[in-house]
Amino acid sequence: MIVTGTAQHRAWRERVLPPVEHVRPDVWSVPVPIPHSPLRYTICYVFLDDTGAVVVDPGWDTPEGRAALTAGLRTAGAGVGDVTGVVVTHVHPDHHGLSGWLRESGGAWIGMHPAEARSLPGRVWRDREPGLDRAWLLRHGVPAADAAVLAADLGRMDHLLGMAEPDRAIEDGDVLPLARHEVRAVWTPGHTPGHLCLHDANAGILLTGDHLLPRISPNIGVHVGTDGDPLSAYLASLEQTAKFAADEALPAHEYRFRGVDDRAAALIRHHGERNEEILRAIATLGPATAWEVAAELTWSRGWASLQGMLRRMALAETLAHLHHLAASGLLRGSPEAPARWSLR
Repeated sequence: MIVTGTAQHRAWRERVLPPVEHVRPDVWSVPVPIPHSPLRYTICYVFLDDTGAVVVDPGWDTPEGRAALTAGLRTAGAGVGDVTGVVVTHVHPDHHGLSGWLRESGGAWIGMHPAEARSLPGRVWRDREPGLDRAWLLRHGVPAADAAVLAADLGRMDHLLGMAEPDRAIEDGDVLPLARHEVRAVWTPGHTPGHLCLHDANAGILLTGDHLLPRISPNIGVHVGTDGDPLSAYLASLEQTAKFAADEALPAHEYRFRGVDDRAAALIRHHGERNEEILRAIATLGPATAWEVAAELTWSRGWASLQGMLRRMALAETLAHLHHLAASGLLRGSPEAPARWSLR
């Protein structure tokens, strides 16, 4: 992997916001800060066009975020009112948060994959039975005291529940409505069900969202109300993404790089190593809950240091691996609660 966003890389090391950059003709990168997050910022991309601008992943909705996006657009030669469309790689608030503000400010349409629209928090959480989330945590072995802390509090989720609904669906292979660019959507499920990458073959760039980052592995997790196999989907998406080896990766965090195929292969190896670690843990523990397995795994800061949402994300990641290993025929899970996993 070769770092190409050298100014972004330097800013990452120095823990400051990177500059707005002109990365291709009529294509700009604009960093938008994320409050209280180790990711620090989302890199929004702006495609200038004959009738205005299309923005990809406008970032988290805060006054600072609005100011940063406004200033970045100004540097690119556009204004908030010139934004005619917003494309969302996925609906996490550090990507989709400002979409509604852009639509309110200038009438921009909002596009995302249909599977992503179905996963909007406002759709998923509003009609959910009270206590379902806590029951889900208990089912996966979370101690009652921890479950009380980790369970979702809808009263604190207004910023998630109110995120904008899309105006248009963007399917795999669709070309964005741009005159100066030919940008094609690439469906890459895994991090979320409807995650999109965006490929501009003429410019030699692949906008990778959170699917492929230069330094960290995106969270691949199983969450309440889902019983699927997101890790298998993610690994298949990585195999597909590796075909864009000739293109420069423009990720939504950290910095630009080349070597999409090498980075995809490294992430596949990482998940393979994690699978082996989980199998060893269960061989030692015997039948174990997802929470018990997660506590035995190697985390960058150690299990004991993970608190709150970080611990919940670790549980979700562990469940994704358990589901994948079960689908691969290496594990089986028990139907009763708390669910326990054992070697086949």
